[in-house]
Amino acid sequence: MEQVSTKGKILKSAYTLFRKEGFTRVSVDAIANRAGVTKRTVYYHFQSKDDIVADVLTDQHEYLLRQFQEWAGSAEQTPVQLVQNLFARLYQWAEGTPFLGSGFTRIATELADRPGHPARQAASSHKALVEQWLADRLAKAGHINPKSTARSIVTLIEGSMILALIHGETEYIETAGRAACELARLHEL
Repeated sequence: MEQVSTKGKILKSAYTLFRKEGFTRVSVDAIANRAGVTKRTVYYHFQSKDDIVADVLTDQHEYLLRQFQEWAGSAEQTPVQLVQNLFARLYQWAEGTPFLGSGFTRIATELADRPGHPARQAASSHKALVEQWLADRLAKAGHINPKSTARSIVTLIEGSMILALIHGETEYIETAGRAACELARLHEL
């Protein structure tokens, strides 16, 4: 059995709480309690709650990028197949209970008035790297306008997740998936 570090327990606990309750409503005391450590131990590993959330999002980036890569399917997929796979898996995820949307988007929205906040920077970096990964995959699949199409598709992904969260209707993801497939189809070779 793998031993989880104290810092790892703190990050996992913070992620769970931030995702469920939001960044501003979670205290360092709550993170310490959930992790089974003292507040002093939390501050031994992190200078502030801001540093905790930035590290949480940095850790989540690696996990979520791997998840997107898995969802996309094999490298031999056509651009349309890749997009169909992404949206089908996104829809399955959103159908899970409870659907809370993207943690990156939720935290960035919560901190909208603090553009220099480390969590906003981590969210921006994550979203840009996902967009770049998608553009690269579209290019490898033979798409003739991968950068612009990737930007449009990630816009559809984000917008559909937000609308699914607001309205509690995952049909927004299906609708966005159909639009994204049309975009991918427009520029296939």
